[in-house]
Amino acid sequence: MDDQTRIELEAAAFRTLRDHLQKRTDVQNIDMMNLTGFCRNCLSRWYQEAAAERDIVIDKMEAREIFYGMPFEEWREKYQTDASDSQKAAFELSHKDAT
Repeated sequence: MDDQTRIELEAAAFRTLRDHLQKRTDVQNIDMMNLTGFCRNCLSRWYQEAAAERDIVIDKMEAREIFYGMPFEEWREKYQTDASDSQKAAFELSHKDAT
């Protein structure tokens, strides 16, 4: 497989992940962090960092809007719930060695 095809396939998979997460508003970021070690905010930060490597300026909130499919504050108001004690405990356990 040539590099251009590989890049196009990776980009397509990435867009599919982004679109899937926009539809799965029931999945909270803390759940993603507990299971995978990354969340929508991580993806948006990686996108912002990739843009910066190419001298493209995208601020944090613009990058988040790309991954949330709407302004971040709007998503939070509509879909974000308070983390339960068990979610917080799982987060602490899964990230105790991350620092």
